[in-house]
Amino acid sequence: MAVAVPDVGEAVRGNEHESFIEVAVNPSASSSQLSHYDRWRRRIVVRVAAPPVKGEANRALVSLFASLLGVSKGDVNIVRGGNSREKTLHVKLPRDVVLEKLQERL
Repeated sequence: MAVAVPDVGEAVRGNEHESFIEVAVNPSASSSQLSHYDRWRRRIVVRVAAPPVKGEANRALVSLFASLLGVSKGDVNIVRGGNSREKTLHVKLPRDVVLEKLQERL
């Protein structure tokens, strides 16, 4: 269930140099996109078209966030949950910039 956009701030931590984004990934979707903010889990739900095989869904997730945030794939890393649907991403962008870009998409 989608909720008010300001809640998305609960899923993004960071400072003026870097951000950590809490996500829940649904692999094997029809397309790769941000779905909604899950208030209960405090995570951004993301759908990726790639299957969860041999890291394909993880690569698709990194690629999606790099594209959405306007950074290179090397600036987005999965720092927790590599084998889980719930992951933490590290992005080399200030928290306020990340929030602004995510709010435009949700």
